[in-house]
Amino acid sequence: MSALASLYPQPLWQWFAEICAIPHPSKHEQALSQHIQQWAKSRQLNIVEDHVGNLIIKKPATPGMENCKTVVLQAHLDMVPQKNADKMHDFTKDPIDAYIDGDWVKARGTTLGADNGIGMASALAVLGSTDIKHGPIEVLLTVDEEAGMTGAFGVQPGMLEAEILINTDSEQEGEIYMGCAGGVDAEFSIKAQWQNVPANSQAFQLNIAGLKGGHSGVNIHLGRGNANKLLARFLADNAAKLGLHIASFTGGSLRNAIPREANVVLTVANDKAELLQQQLADYQQLVQLELAAVEPAINFSLTSIAAPTKVLQADVQQRLINLLNVCPNGVMRMSDEVAGVTETSLNVGVISTSDSSIQVLCLIRSLIDSGREQVQGMLSSLAQLAGAEVKFSGAYPGWKPNPDSAVMAIVNQTYQDIYHKEPVVMVIHAGLECGLFKKPYPDMDMVSIGPTIRYPHGPDEMVNIKTVGQYWQLLLAVLERIPAKA
Repeated sequence: MSALASLYPQPLWQWFAEICAIPHPSKHEQALSQHIQQWAKSRQLNIVEDHVGNLIIKKPATPGMENCKTVVLQAHLDMVPQKNADKMHDFTKDPIDAYIDGDWVKARGTTLGADNGIGMASALAVLGSTDIKHGPIEVLLTVDEEAGMTGAFGVQPGMLEAEILINTDSEQEGEIYMGCAGGVDAEFSIKAQWQNVPANSQAFQLNIAGLKGGHSGVNIHLGRGNANKLLARFLADNAAKLGLHIASFTGGSLRNAIPREANVVLTVANDKAELLQQQLADYQQLVQLELAAVEPAINFSLTSIAAPTKVLQADVQQRLINLLNVCPNGVMRMSDEVAGVTETSLNVGVISTSDSSIQVLCLIRSLIDSGREQVQGMLSSLAQLAGAEVKFSGAYPGWKPNPDSAVMAIVNQTYQDIYHKEPVVMVIHAGLECGLFKKPYPDMDMVSIGPTIRYPHGPDEMVNIKTVGQYWQLLLAVLERIPAKA
């Protein structure tokens, strides 16, 4: 971590090193929250923890800027806990093993947490500074952004005094975000009914691994393989003709991450075991050919295991396979208004099997409510056809762009003055918290900026060191240009 703390800007990277050292996956942010609270109190900063666990920290203006509009610097406390299958790591106990690799900071075998640890570190660095010019500052650090936006939903009117909010959760230097997608969780459930394992059969675990995964919004348009869908496709083609019997289907770990790994426990008649291996080898060759440009490391494996105690009844198994094979996944529609941006998408994120049911958790995202509602309707129809139940929960609104935003104009002009080129003003296909903040603070002027982060929500996550410095310079220059109160 000491190597990170030597990077520019040093105060930001020092904080990021501390953040990496304290476990903080979604719903387990308490240790990091306590560390920040103790630090803020030692600096005589006004800090409050609200009823859901959000932190609000306030710092007075530097001399001469007392009349400037108050600004909220906003980030989230939690990180996505994803790791490679061969990595021994407990996100609730173990620190992130971050390291410098050329122009990038990465983590060994796990997500890095640059999403949104860099943004959080920048806000804390501003709070701790003595030489940065700024008006009154409020820092809002929310909980559970990655697993349900609990913190953003919990923000109440009157907690904040600011007129301007700068969200630090964007992931591309040179782009300024003025809008984002909303979303809703969709959970299918098929009632499990079981039968005895057929006689004269062998048991195997069928695995898929080596996929890139990534953010189910930012990376959804890249055409990466979805482990759940790829296994479902194989089963749809081979389960009936090979007489396969499924004991369990498990895949993915988060509804907002493209699943990189999945596995099925199954049985097959002794005289069909060799044919199963051949069919899988042929399928792997086919998929490797189809996805060669985006998934060069994809790998299927078939491992002999002890026989399960039971397998799904044939009709339940067929309904599950049909549902997974037919369920839409990926980009549903590209935006007509913002070139190159996904408008509506669906991620078949997590599959789990219990004694009572098989559950499939998806995340629908859309820039427009009608797009989200259309996909909800599609999934409702699919559930009826497959004899499944589907429930929708956790809906959150998108952030509607405001082309007349004053803070957007300030950030845009400041970027041009520093770097002598125009930034790209964008809408992002991800669930920034700004849309939720608009309910308690409808008049708050908002913008989102950040450094370049690649492959968030997966173990390949990395942040570009140079762009962290550029983001920091932009943030400080914007704070210095915040206008006086009306």
